[in-house]
Amino acid sequence: MKNLSRLLFAMLLIFGMSNTFAQDENNPWAFSIGANAVDFYPTGEKAPLSDYFDEYFNATDHWNVLPSLSSLTVARYLNSGFTLGATASLNQIDKFGDDGSKYDEVTYFGIDGIVKYGFGSLINSTWFDPYLGVGGGYTWIDEIGAGTLNGTVGINFWFNDNVGLTVQSAYKHAFEDYLDTHFQHTAGVTFKFGGKDTDGDGIYDKDDACPEEFGLAEFNGCPDTDGDGIQDSKDSCPLEFGPAEFNGCPDTDGDGVPDKDDECPTVAGLKELNGCPDTDGDGIADHKDECPTVPGPAENNGCPWPDRDGDGVPDKDDLCPDKVGTVANQGCPEVTEAVQKALNAYAKTILFDTGKSSIKAQSEKVLSDIIAILKEYPNAKFTVEGHTDSVGSEKLNQRLSEARALSVKDYLTSNGIDEFRLSSKGFGEAKPIDTNKTREGRANNRRVEINLVK
Repeated sequence: MKNLSRLLFAMLLIFGMSNTFAQDENNPWAFSIGANAVDFYPTGEKAPLSDYFDEYFNATDHWNVLPSLSSLTVARYLNSGFTLGATASLNQIDKFGDDGSKYDEVTYFGIDGIVKYGFGSLINSTWFDPYLGVGGGYTWIDEIGAGTLNGTVGINFWFNDNVGLTVQSAYKHAFEDYLDTHFQHTAGVTFKFGGKDTDGDGIYDKDDACPEEFGLAEFNGCPDTDGDGIQDSKDSCPLEFGPAEFNGCPDTDGDGVPDKDDECPTVAGLKELNGCPDTDGDGIADHKDECPTVPGPAENNGCPWPDRDGDGVPDKDDLCPDKVGTVANQGCPEVTEAVQKALNAYAKTILFDTGKSSIKAQSEKVLSDIIAILKEYPNAKFTVEGHTDSVGSEKLNQRLSEARALSVKDYLTSNGIDEFRLSSKGFGEAKPIDTNKTREGRANNRRVEINLVK
């Protein structure tokens, strides 16, 4: 009963060690449970024992086996293939040598430590892992105990990453006469567990994609700080809750532009304007539009161009900004047929000295009226045309008509009409508007016309 209590105490001690060190080291732990057999026979002692390894596998005659759970081992991996372990074992001894038993159903109890080296990585095997070990311990036979120096050989057969079968044989050399040197064979199931969890998220560092950040199992230990279901490393806005369609970034105003790209994140707007509204639809975002409710060009900061005369042609494009005109005529009024007739009515009354191109003084009034009309249409171009009757030679009449047309043109340009707007041409007697057979008819044919260039 006392040795059973020792076994239970050793189990608690070993588990206590595992819990203590597992908090500090980044090494996996393992524990094994199984049965052990103690063999005093093939240890090189004198009769009734035998030479080393003689009848080593004679379990029937020489092995002392307790048919129950009788061995518990806890081990911690160190590094580079080395493992530190501790074993508590319990047995009952009733076999010793060839001529009977030195021990008559005495209780055997041992606590042993071991440092072992595994060869699995050297032979590149994940399931077959042989090992060698050295260590020492203390063994009691009933109430008498003695220290031992141990040498061990064993094999782990791993079924998966966490569970395996372990078999080993240990040579235990005793240092006191009342305890004989012996072999102890052990077989059991081994379970791997433990490891370092730096961030405390329940995922060991070796399996944790983010070992220094508290994370979630579904993201292999990586965090999702804002809880939007997207791990921080893939979340464009890891501190703000947002949908997957925007890579985890929010869209506060619901306009389809995530806040990080939205120049107006609290007001619904247009994608093409980086999430800002355009109330007047002129293509300029309201916050950049000096006239957000009235459409206008970007060149004028979103405001319509001034149009003083209200003819629909902006002042900047209006050749007649103070006169109502037409778009087709660049904002200037168009010369109507009535105006054309009025011009020619005035022009016909221009008087010249007989046979000359000089204008008579009494024509100044009518020329002044013509100038006033021309100024009403500042972008219109006109041709001053000279005509004669058929009296005299045709050549003389042609020259006279050209001279009179030019004379009228010069008068007009010298009195405020832009020269680029006027041209002159003489037709002589070629375009009569009346008969040259009567005095009245010839008077009508001697004329000046001012016609719009279309």
